[in-house]
Amino acid sequence: MSTEANKAIVQRFFDEVCNGRKLDVADELFTANHIYHDPSLPGIPSGPEGMKLTVSIYQKGLPDVHWQVNEMIADGDTVMTRWTGGGTQTGELAGNPPIPPTGKQVSVEGVWTHHLAGGKIVESSNVWDTLGMLQQLGVIPTGAPA
Repeated sequence: MSTEANKAIVQRFFDEVCNGRKLDVADELFTANHIYHDPSLPGIPSGPEGMKLTVSIYQKGLPDVHWQVNEMIADGDTVMTRWTGGGTQTGELAGNPPIPPTGKQVSVEGVWTHHLAGGKIVESSNVWDTLGMLQQLGVIPTGAPA
């Protein structure tokens, strides 16, 4: 597949699964053995079900959550997306322990890398400002200015 076709698949993930809340589209975009890497969410199951779970955690905790694609770069079978996500935490945010609703707005940035084969996403890694989100929610105190 061309780099443009791979970018279109990843864009569809952001547009339809994340922002369009059509979680079942993940079945079309991710392989059955897709592997997800995210240091803030260890233990996510493989395949489309894992991606549905991942996205739904934030959709439930921040019902108005939106992921903005800031930049997308592709090289062969790899697509790297710099994104900004945010919303208002009016629902419980899954975690250990879960975070009860705070009513606070958050905005964080991250980089999501997707590897594709045969027109589907086979592996992805997401690194984002988890600490910043927890500080914005008031779960973790911000450090004192130097």
